[in-house]
Amino acid sequence: MTIRFGYWMPLGSGGFVISDLPQRTDWSLDYNAGLARQAEQLGFEYGLAPARFIASHGWELQQEAITCTAVLAAQTERLKLISAVHTGFWHPAMIAKMGATIDVYSKGRFAINILSGWFRDEFRIFGEPWLEHDERYRRSEEFIEVLKGLWTKDVFTFSGDFYRINGGWLRPRPISAPHPEIFQGGNSKAARRMAARYSDWYFLNGCSVESAKAQIDEVRALAAAAGRTVKFGLNGFVIQRDTEREALEQLEAIVAHADPAVVKAFGEQVKEAGRSTADKVGMWVDSDYANLVQPNDGFKTRLFGPPDQIARRIREYQAVGVDLILCAFLNFTDELPAFGREVIPLLRSQPHAAQHQEIADAALV
Repeated sequence: MTIRFGYWMPLGSGGFVISDLPQRTDWSLDYNAGLARQAEQLGFEYGLAPARFIASHGWELQQEAITCTAVLAAQTERLKLISAVHTGFWHPAMIAKMGATIDVYSKGRFAINILSGWFRDEFRIFGEPWLEHDERYRRSEEFIEVLKGLWTKDVFTFSGDFYRINGGWLRPRPISAPHPEIFQGGNSKAARRMAARYSDWYFLNGCSVESAKAQIDEVRALAAAAGRTVKFGLNGFVIQRDTEREALEQLEAIVAHADPAVVKAFGEQVKEAGRSTADKVGMWVDSDYANLVQPNDGFKTRLFGPPDQIARRIREYQAVGVDLILCAFLNFTDELPAFGREVIPLLRSQPHAAQHQEIADAALV
């Protein structure tokens, strides 16, 4: 199957690295609308609207994700727009209605990324209860059940520990069949169980091929036991240059210009989130200073160098089960178009089965 591509929509000031290095990107509406139109023309199929309400990694200013999704839906024609939603801040029936509206108006291009929450201070500031780690995921599972019920049933009743729906319905319902795609992130055992039982897509933070394979194999097995299948997306920070040396020099410059205070604060926040899991398995548990400079471990995916080298690396991930690469760039203005013109076409011509297996074997040597 052909691998898909998405990109992080730059809806917050500061870009996608915690670095003072100048970046050719912008968070304005006009910029994002133009970027989205360019992305869909160049082969990107998804744009992810991140959700952040207070600064945690250098984003002094940030826009709200669902609002941006709705606005950008009117500015594009093919791009599927994924809106990130914190389940602790919203009632699922309201999100179901908003999502259905955007899906109808965009002709089936709304999707949702379910966030169970890792940033405790955000919940504290808004006066929302901070649940124990696995309880946050259990709440998200109920959230998805309500979304699916309202999106697919004529009349829906639900009685859970977190939500109640008493004969509810939506008119009109989404036109996406059977419902808008549901993404989620996470790395803990609770996150993997949730993906296997409820979500359509499981997003992995940036990681090695070996780590990606281990997570994919586990979630696939859990999903198979539940009679389901799940697709997998992987975060990757792309540094496309004429040579690998130039790309690595750019990486070194990004890290050298990082703001140590912000990186340290972000590291403490996310490490606390990882330690809160019952088995101490979570995102960022093994992320060092350099990797924390890219908040979703995008450097670990190692999409560095000339186009053919990046394409080979992506094929290694594809061979172990990755279905989508979610890209971020230092300079969205010129680097996203360059990736679309020079890397994506290389991945549209897939190797035959024997070559595919050779790539998988080589990736794990």
